[in-house]
Amino acid sequence: MAMSSILNTDDIKKALDAFAVADSFDHKKFFEMVGLKSKSADDVKKVFTVLDADNSGFIEEEELKFVLKGFAKDGRDLTDKETKAFLKAADKDGDGKIGVDGK
Repeated sequence: MAMSSILNTDDIKKALDAFAVADSFDHKKFFEMVGLKSKSADDVKKVFTVLDADNSGFIEEEELKFVLKGFAKDGRDLTDKETKAFLKAADKDGDGKIGVDGK
């Protein structure tokens, strides 16, 4: 499933452009810009499934580094600093990965 079938392509491009500079990524602002906050729980799960590259049911740190590529092929890689900050913010139970329910 392509991200563009869930989210607006123009919104994705604007969000990627806004965080094109290394160490500028803010996951809350990014997800707001792509319109994820206004989507149904079902659509959020679809986005999660696209980002869960190995289909493990979790987004691990290795996958998180490439999260922007899940939105568009030309998305940049997150820096190690951005990846760790994103994981820390989103990993509610401290197991080093993000589940579809935010744990």
